[in-house]
Parts: sequence; C-alpha cells; structure tokens
Amino acid sequence: MNYYTDVLKKYADFSGRARRQEYWMFFLCNLAVAIVVAIIDAVIGANMIIYGLYVLAIIVPCIALTVRRLHDLGKSGWWCFIVFIPLVGGIWLIVLAATEGQPGPNQYGPSPKAVHA
Repeated sequence: MNYYTDVLKKYADFSGRARRQEYWMFFLCNLAVAIVVAIIDAVIGANMIIYGLYVLAIIVPCIALTVRRLHDLGKSGWWCFIVFIPLVGGIWLIVLAATEGQPGPNQYGPSPKAVHA
C-alpha cells in the first residue's frame, strides 16, 4: 500500500517524473480499493454514491500520476488527452504507460530510477 499512499501524498503534483513501477502498482492498489468500495456500496445499498465519491476524490491524483509518468518518457502531460481518441487513444496511453522511461535526466527532472536506486 506504500505505492497508493505515496501517490496520494502528491495529490495534485503534476511536476516531476514517475516510474513504471509506481504507476502500475498504484493502478493495481487503486483497482483493489475501488472494488472494495463498490462492494461495500452495494451491500449497504447506497446506489453507487460512496463509489462515486471515491472516484471524484481519486481522479486528481490519477491524472497527476499519469502526467508524471508521461514526463518520465519525455512527453508533455497534454498527451493525457490522447485517451479521447476513440479506440486507439486508450490503447496508446496504456502503451506509453508501459514503456520504459528515459534513463537520464530530461526536461522534467532527474530519473526517478536513479533517485530510488
């Protein structure tokens, strides 16, 4: 759960870079939490209100993490909007998120891999 809380500590930090591991581990943790929240929501009969509030609370850190992940590739955060291209946009964003980042420093900062090593 460290990956989850580390991203939440940078709630709206769109600067810097994020490693692949940070991105995908947060994705998995967030998916697990979202499933648990949806189950709790269904059990108590809240008609997806609690789940909706969770999604609203987590959207900003998700976007910020995606922007930092794109920065690790040397791309602008504006590449997030590629997801709005039907069919291929979402797939292309997944490919970008799965691509290894630039090994050295780039215009967005030092390599997060070097910082964590």
